[in-house]
Amino acid sequence: ALFGLTVLLQQANARLMLDFRPVGYVIGLLVVILGAMMVFPFLADLIEGRGEWPVFLESGIITMLAGALLALSCGSGNHEGLTIQQTFLLTTSVWLALPFFGALPLMLGATELSFTDAFFEAMSGLTTTGSTVISGLDDLPKGLLLWRGILQWLGGIGIIVVAMVFLPELRVGGMQIFKSEAFDTFGKILPRAQAIAKQISLIYLGLTLACMAVYLALGIGRFDALVHAMTTMSTGGFSNYDASFGAFSGAPEYAASVFMILAALPFVRYVQLLNGHTTALFRDSQVRAFFGTILILVLVTAAVLVAIFPHHPEQALREALFNITSIISGTGYASVDYMKWGSFLITVFFFVGLIGGCAGSTACSIKIFRYQLLFASIRVQIQRIRSPHGIFVPRFEGRSIGPDVLSSVISFFMFFIVTMGIVAWALALTGLDFVTAISGAATAVANVGPGLGDTIGPAGNFSSLNDAAKWILSAAMLTGRLELMAVYAILTLRFWRA
Repeated sequence: ALFGLTVLLQQANARLMLDFRPVGYVIGLLVVILGAMMVFPFLADLIEGRGEWPVFLESGIITMLAGALLALSCGSGNHEGLTIQQTFLLTTSVWLALPFFGALPLMLGATELSFTDAFFEAMSGLTTTGSTVISGLDDLPKGLLLWRGILQWLGGIGIIVVAMVFLPELRVGGMQIFKSEAFDTFGKILPRAQAIAKQISLIYLGLTLACMAVYLALGIGRFDALVHAMTTMSTGGFSNYDASFGAFSGAPEYAASVFMILAALPFVRYVQLLNGHTTALFRDSQVRAFFGTILILVLVTAAVLVAIFPHHPEQALREALFNITSIISGTGYASVDYMKWGSFLITVFFFVGLIGGCAGSTACSIKIFRYQLLFASIRVQIQRIRSPHGIFVPRFEGRSIGPDVLSSVISFFMFFIVTMGIVAWALALTGLDFVTAISGAATAVANVGPGLGDTIGPAGNFSSLNDAAKWILSAAMLTGRLELMAVYAILTLRFWRA
């Protein structure tokens, strides 16, 4: 049977002219790394003494063996170059394979989740969405809580590398305008990814340790500080408590806001800062637009809270800053149940989740730069209407924007809206009410975390949804995290025939 399957795969590979071995080799290595990371929750459970450590020992062995076998079987196809088909396939396949193995401890551990729930939780973690199906987080073993944080931390650094290396080369959603900043050429994408990953890893680790140190200084316990530092810098939002970040009030909310903003800035600017380009960060128009957007939204939200609700000005400003930053960055922490803030602010929060942070960060959703390009295109069109004989060229950071970039961005907006509509329609067919369906679709495609309403809002979770809805949301999280086009491309017949 194995021989027959091998022959069939070889024949299919020959017909499709697509060598799967480089893809399998990289996925195998990443699966091994994921399995190796299970040693940390293994040690945490061993130290805690609740007898949960065998879960991570078994899961780690299974994961590393599976990854090693895949890498060894595909090792003969390892080379420095990847074709565009292989790159598209690798980008999507990684985010399918890792949640499968990341779900093992959640099924075997104290939560005893079904495969559907465990896969949903792992997919939410690795895509840094932050939606959860687990209740009673306060009483879970430390190993499982740490594992959830590790999944998000790994997903955060993974998406930075994808955004800086793969998406610009694949010309996804206008990301090609950052190609010159992403270092080398397409032909050596794997070595380049390794070089970028090393630099980014050091910066990412440094910011995570700094966040943890600040949390410790503000009185948060060591374990909570570690997990929340990982989920803050990954803009993931998994917490150790059912109350989310509401378990910590006051100064920690300000600290979390600062680090969520740092995580939502383009990491390539941090690389440039380390290389002596001290003005690179604030000369970035994305960064200025991002800060400006947060400032306006926080002031409006704080003013509404003070005017309508019995909020002290400092409390209103703190809650507005924390929750606006959490939603716009895609982190998904909640310090209060903002569903009680009135219909105006609920509507604001819905649309804030569709903004996102900067390109090349751990943040998700549409991203600030795409709005900038869209507005630049609209402005030029208005100028052309006023002066039909004039020559007007849309610009971004002083550079003219080519028609291919504008076409990619407009296509992205269209696909984003259509995808959100299709997901909402599919969720409604599973029996969900309108608010749950539309906000669930938005939070999954934008990878924000909590939705709206009593069921999946900031005071609830996704555990009560049926299995069909959870699989739909898992697919939406994957599609949204890889910015739509990278997933849609491999679903076409032309891709497999090319």
